[in-house]
Amino acid sequence: MAEQFTEQGGAATMDPGPLKRWVTSTLMSRLFSPGQVDRRRARAEKKRRAQGAPHRIEYFHQVDDGYSHLVAQVLPQLLARYAVELRCHLVSGPQGRNVAEPALLLQLSRYDAFHVAPEYNLEFPRQSGPPAPANVQQAAAILAAQDTAGFIALAADVGRALWTEDAGALASLAAAHGSASEQGAAAAIAAGSERRAHLKHYSGAMLYYGGEWYWGVDRLYHLEKRLAALGLDRYPGEPMIVPRPDIETGGLRDTGTLTLELYASLRSPYTAIVFDRAVQLARDTGVRLAVRPVLPMVMRGVPATREKGFYIFMDAAREAREAGVPYGRFYDPIGEPARRCYSLYPWAVAQGKGNELLSSFLTHAFARGTNTNSERGLRKVVE
Repeated sequence: MAEQFTEQGGAATMDPGPLKRWVTSTLMSRLFSPGQVDRRRARAEKKRRAQGAPHRIEYFHQVDDGYSHLVAQVLPQLLARYAVELRCHLVSGPQGRNVAEPALLLQLSRYDAFHVAPEYNLEFPRQSGPPAPANVQQAAAILAAQDTAGFIALAADVGRALWTEDAGALASLAAAHGSASEQGAAAAIAAGSERRAHLKHYSGAMLYYGGEWYWGVDRLYHLEKRLAALGLDRYPGEPMIVPRPDIETGGLRDTGTLTLELYASLRSPYTAIVFDRAVQLARDTGVRLAVRPVLPMVMRGVPATREKGFYIFMDAAREAREAGVPYGRFYDPIGEPARRCYSLYPWAVAQGKGNELLSSFLTHAFARGTNTNSERGLRKVVE
């Protein structure tokens, strides 16, 4: 079946040598194990106490990013609920090798924010396109003129005016609360972006606390649990601001009229932790599942940075633990292992075992630490 695989190029299509593959796999497995995460958090808290520093959260707000508007709506609640200091920064979107198609990323943020917002009791209007550049500039200028308290109080109102294309409301906010010059706003964004890069991240809608990153409202519950464990929750026992949503299938079943499409990459930590659950969700709801395998990003020429890779692996490890999904014993399947599994996929589909093959491969690569680059390892996957 190998002849059915067509190489698509990319910096990581050349397979790493056995030693490099082992070293990378061992490092990633150890870095994001629960024990290592706990030790890093303990060291961060020890350092904070030694310095006499406050419990400080830093928030990085990207004005034209839909996810940032969702976070802006919970900032006042976060500050009221937890005994923390909040510092806000304006930032640009991801740059260079951290983003392949920035326009598509912003489009997704608008689409996703619209659908996600109601699930968190937040708001985001349906969008037909990106906000007007003049409105984006005005929104950034207003926020750049604020101190921390003003930023927290106004960020949601400014975002609401921006995303509803209400230039009049933006003008009123600027008149009432001040507005930085174009140069001043640009300087604020540059300073925020520099701070974010110093802390080794690249995206908007990010919260940083004690050496760890939390993206958007989706990951806020991780931060809330950490703050509560430190005794910073002013209302212990109350529901979290943004709890982790449960998967609820309900009692109704579809008859195959709906299709759930799953784009599965064999080197994606996110694919590894959702694949089996997505298959089960389709079974439980009766929808038709269409699995569409895709090449790992770095095998199809999508750039990747160390910061991006580390964040993805760390985030997936946290999510896996919360979901009770086996994960963490990693043996990198990039290159030849992925190619060989994909070459077997048409055969497995013909046997009615396509999903089982992908599931087994992901489990061995991300949860069992199996070297899928060996004949023995691949045999374990297939058997």
